[in-house]
Amino acid sequence: MTDDSNSQPRHGGRVLVDALTRNGVDTIYCVPGESYLPVLDALQDTPSIQTIVTRHEGAAANMADAYGKLTGRPGICFVTRGPGATHASIGVHTAKQDSTPMILFVGQVESDFIGREAFQEVDYRQVFGTLAKWVTEIDDFARIPEIVARAFAVATSGRPGPVVIALPEDVLFATGLVTDAEAPQAVSASPDEPSLLALHTLLAQAQRPLVIVGGTGWDPQACRAVEEFARVNDLPVAASFRRQDLFNNADERYVGQIGIGISPALAETVKSADLLIVLGARLGEISSSGYTLVESPMPKQILVHVHADPQELGRVYQARLPINAGAVPMARALARLEPVDSGAWREWRAAARHAYLEHSTPQVRPQNASGVDLAHVVLGLRNLLPPDAIIANGAGNYTVWVHRFYRYRRPATELAPTSGAMGYGFPAAIAAKLKYPQRTVVCFAGDGCFMMYPQELATAVQYGAAVIVIVVNNSMLGTIRMHQEREYPGRVSATDLLNPDFVALAKSFGAHGERVERTEDFAAAFERAQQAGVAALIELRTDPRQITPVARLSP
Repeated sequence: MTDDSNSQPRHGGRVLVDALTRNGVDTIYCVPGESYLPVLDALQDTPSIQTIVTRHEGAAANMADAYGKLTGRPGICFVTRGPGATHASIGVHTAKQDSTPMILFVGQVESDFIGREAFQEVDYRQVFGTLAKWVTEIDDFARIPEIVARAFAVATSGRPGPVVIALPEDVLFATGLVTDAEAPQAVSASPDEPSLLALHTLLAQAQRPLVIVGGTGWDPQACRAVEEFARVNDLPVAASFRRQDLFNNADERYVGQIGIGISPALAETVKSADLLIVLGARLGEISSSGYTLVESPMPKQILVHVHADPQELGRVYQARLPINAGAVPMARALARLEPVDSGAWREWRAAARHAYLEHSTPQVRPQNASGVDLAHVVLGLRNLLPPDAIIANGAGNYTVWVHRFYRYRRPATELAPTSGAMGYGFPAAIAAKLKYPQRTVVCFAGDGCFMMYPQELATAVQYGAAVIVIVVNNSMLGTIRMHQEREYPGRVSATDLLNPDFVALAKSFGAHGERVERTEDFAAAFERAQQAGVAALIELRTDPRQITPVARLSP
């Protein structure tokens, strides 16, 4: 983009890419399509933007979501019309439930053809209407800068989320003079002084307070501010589902995650708390254990609910003190509050921490177990990896081991979908490694989860993303089998998997591949994967009967 771009005729694709540049975009993820050829042409002359071509639109959308999670800026994804858009919808849904800033640009048929069910035509407003914060279609070439600027504002302000923009071919091919728009500033509500005073009063009166951190919109300074708030008041802090990296797990005040695999002790801590200070989390179905830990609409605990979206406050819970504030301004305000006397809950906090340490320490393995012990694999990585290592995963019972035994120490080191989407972890890990090539990036994936996007090994190798993916192979869809055995004991249906040779598959793409069948062989295999210099896959053969860290299927 040149300084005199406003005075030079440009085609729509050039105007759009110039708008992305003005908004600080440095990476896009895409599967090319003829519906947005002018954009691809403009990217050819825009070296400041790295174009990552994936092998599936779902992977591209997941990578964009991961970028948004890691940076706080919208991840950018381009897909073609019809099938390309519907493939990418999984990433939009994840970004919505995970509150991730993201913008999906979708090719569209020519304006004159809209409404005739033209080739691959889709009404994007209807398809994405409940999945995105905002869905629009650019019908005027001159409005491209305006709409792109608004998209960035919507995606990042309040509760972050995805925006979908449809791009008719004739709008992208049009040529003329267009005035560029400046990049917008994200807007975040700040807490008012009466609310802060009321919070301070409630905390001073509490006997068993608990802080729960979650949501998005955090930065490292905000995380540190909450750590300081917890330290000076000696408060126990829990993380909502798959937000464990928001608070240093090594801190004496961290007491665990409230989500799938929550410890019974922590569940009791949440229930018995007399004050919950919820910072950024929605406390959805998973974090509330089906709205039983925190009951809806009237919690038994005194609830201080802090959220960036005013529409979230009062939607599920009637809080004693609702505060409309973003994570960053709220964290800074908490750090300025006068400390209260924490003597009333000092032993309670210590007990919660002790219970967390016990729960996150692997127990003695059953004598009849076989294969690799996943608990000790995660423990080994916990002791080996640096604090800035990024851990990614998708969905499945294997994730319970990761969330239980790994300890996150810095923000933006956990990439995991609160939407529970299978296949997320591997594309997300690739995006992380491309963004931060000097950091260690490890993906955990079940055999079913990995096979959602195994072709992205080609993407990792092509762009030099030396990510390490650990495939937990128990030859089944473990989560479904667990529910199946509970509901229909002994009647196994549709959950067995016949898998490929994962090692041969990895090597066929030019990646490093190894199979590990004994726990004691993992450390050396991981070291070789780190030294490989290319994407690496380590297949773990695990005991199919060990369905969770504490539950085994009957023989």
